[in-house]
Amino acid sequence: MTSRSATHTGPAGRTADEARVLCDTRALVESPPLPGGVLWKLAESGRQLDANVVRLAPGDRITAHTETRLDVMVLVVAGGGVLGAGPAEEPQPLTEGALAWLPHGASRSISAGEAGLTYVTVHQRRPGMQIGTRPEA
Repeated sequence: MTSRSATHTGPAGRTADEARVLCDTRALVESPPLPGGVLWKLAESGRQLDANVVRLAPGDRITAHTETRLDVMVLVVAGGGVLGAGPAEEPQPLTEGALAWLPHGASRSISAGEAGLTYVTVHQRRPGMQIGTRPEA
């Protein structure tokens, strides 16, 4: 599901640069459980941010990785799980309402608990793919 304005122009006289409510995360969470994946994503043209509502099914995880360019904010809206904050850090619990900052350059992983995990991510918009020179081997 993408934001309403990605597929509809909205009420007459409304422009793309007006503040508005984009989705109800409670309604997304309350709908029949899905196996996991992106439930909603920000798709407005001209935006400076990327945002997603993501569901991990019970026991699923995002394996350890490092995002080298972007800081990411994660807000848990339903369920629970664990934030793995790199090899030297203790795993941190993620519960409904938890707000986590994942700074660029930091290793992280996310694991869903028994009830699954639904969360919102927000970060600076990624630049589009570009054709460039091949990096040196």
